[in-house]
Amino acid sequence: MGRAPTAPRAARTVLTAAEIDRALTRIAHEILESNKGADSLVLMGIPRRGVPLAHRLGAVLHRIDPGFDPEACVGDVDVTLYRDDLRRSAARTPAPTRLPAHPLDDAVVVLVDDVLFSGRTVRAALDAIADLGRPAAVRLAVLVDRGHRELPIRADFVGKNLPTSTAERVQVRLTEVDGPAGTGEVVEDTVSIADAPSAPAGTEA
Repeated sequence: MGRAPTAPRAARTVLTAAEIDRALTRIAHEILESNKGADSLVLMGIPRRGVPLAHRLGAVLHRIDPGFDPEACVGDVDVTLYRDDLRRSAARTPAPTRLPAHPLDDAVVVLVDDVLFSGRTVRAALDAIADLGRPAAVRLAVLVDRGHRELPIRADFVGKNLPTSTAERVQVRLTEVDGPAGTGEVVEDTVSIADAPSAPAGTEA
């Protein structure tokens, strides 16, 4: 008789809400140091969870350097129509791209996402940014880098490097996205890792 299939392991938390806050604070300091201040900085979040992360990061940048204006310098960029897997995946509903008041031309644009995985989402975001303006430079900030790159893409600012297998799933939960409206349920910010139910289903970027 063959062995019974192994039950998937329960998810384990790798970042708590407090640790996510500390990671964003550290990333903000690294961005300012790399850029030598807040001049010409623009943050562009990648939906879904990269958008609230970009806004949180913008608030931290403003606290550290009041010269950074989150109202004018934070936006988000939808990458749905730029992905290279549209024909192989279920239909995706495009989200609106919200450009900040600060022009992208000649800016230092920092793309913000939750998890960096294959690199394909980031490649799509680079294509989208190229259609929106001509930045002086584009950088990448991610909360988690889980490895397994399929394209030569590297994050400039990383909250946590998290070595994983392709049989594992990384799940980021953020209050802004995962808090069910009207239910009264409190959803805490967490990053967890667990066995994938089948093929790798972790957040891809």
